[in-house]
Amino acid sequence: MKNSKIIPFAILLIFTLPCFISCEELFIREEYENNALDVFHSLWTTVDENYTFFTAKNIDWDSVYTVSRPLVSDGMRSDSLFNVLADMLSALRDGHVNLQAGFDLSRYWEWYLNYPQNFNFSLIERNYLGDNYQISGPFYHRMIDSIGYVYYESFEDNVSESIVDYLVTLYSSRVNNNNDTTIVKGLIIDVRDNGGGKINNAETIASRFTTEKKLVQYWQYKDGPEHDNFTKPIPKYLEPGGEFQYRGLVVVLTNRSCYSATNFFAQIMKSLGNNIVILGDSTGGGGGLPVNRELPNGWVYRFSSTVTTTLTGENIEFGIAPDIKVEMKEEDLEQGKDSFIEAALQLIDENFDRNRQGS
Repeated sequence: MKNSKIIPFAILLIFTLPCFISCEELFIREEYENNALDVFHSLWTTVDENYTFFTAKNIDWDSVYTVSRPLVSDGMRSDSLFNVLADMLSALRDGHVNLQAGFDLSRYWEWYLNYPQNFNFSLIERNYLGDNYQISGPFYHRMIDSIGYVYYESFEDNVSESIVDYLVTLYSSRVNNNNDTTIVKGLIIDVRDNGGGKINNAETIASRFTTEKKLVQYWQYKDGPEHDNFTKPIPKYLEPGGEFQYRGLVVVLTNRSCYSATNFFAQIMKSLGNNIVILGDSTGGGGGLPVNRELPNGWVYRFSSTVTTTLTGENIEFGIAPDIKVEMKEEDLEQGKDSFIEAALQLIDENFDRNRQGS
C-alpha cells in the first residue's frame, strides 16, 4: 500500500516541479561545447524556446536560422562570430536584447533613433530650472508659476519612500504655519529621455497617485518551448503608498526615449484615473522583463522573457501612446521654450481655472 501511494506522488512531483523553479531554469537542454557551432546553437535554441514576442512582431525565427547558420564555422574569429550572433539578435527588434563580450556590446536602438528627440535638458536647466531649484535624491524640481515641476532622469536611480512623500506633499495646496494658503495648481512629472531601470521605483512613485488598490496591468510568462506557450494573464495591482496621495492634476511628459521601466511607469500612471494625463510623444516600449543567459564561451546575452498588457489587452512592448500628442516646435526652441512644458503648464492652468469657476 505504501508503494502505491509513493509512485503517484513521485509522478506528480515530476510534472509539478517546473512550477516551482524560476523562468530561467524552465527549459533545460543538453550541454553545449565551447566552439562556434555550439555557441550558435545554444543561443538560437534558448531564444527560440524562451523569447516572448515572436508572434507579436511576426518574426520568422526559423528563417533567421537559415540565413545565419551558414555563416558559422568552427575555428572562426571571435569577432566574426560575435557579429553573426549580434545580427541574428537584431532581428528581434528589441531594446532589451543584448550580447556582451569583452570587446563589444550589441544593442538595438532603432526604437528611438528614427524618431524626433523632443528633449533638450540644457534648455530646461537654463530656462526653467535656473539656479533656484532643489535636488532631492534623483529628482530635480521647483515651482513654476504655482505648478510643481519634477524631472527624473533614470529609474536606475533609487527612490526612497520619504523623498516621494516629500515631493507630493511639497507640491500640494496647503495651509502654512502662518495661516497663509499655498495654492499649487498641479504637478508635472518629466521622464523624457529616461531609459528605464527598476520597476519597483516606478511603482513607488505611482503609488502616491491612487487612493485605492488598482488593477493596472497583466503579466504573462513562458510555460513551454513553443512560441505561443504562455501562462494565463496574471493581474498586477498597485497599492496606495505613503500617508498622502496626490489629488490634483498630474501631467507626465514622455518622448520616444522613454523605455523599459519608464514605459511601465507611463502605462501604470495612465491606468490610474482622469486626473493623470500623459502628454508628449509615444514611449519607446520595452514591455518584457529581460533575463540574462551565458553562452558556452562565457559571453552573456539577455532577451525579453515576459509579456505585459494593459487592462484592455494591449501589448506595451510597442510603447504607450500619449493622451495629448505634442512635438517640439522650432519657434519655441528659438525662443528658449520647451513645447512639452509649455503645453503642460497651459493644460494645468486651464484645468485649475475651470475647476475654480465651477466651484
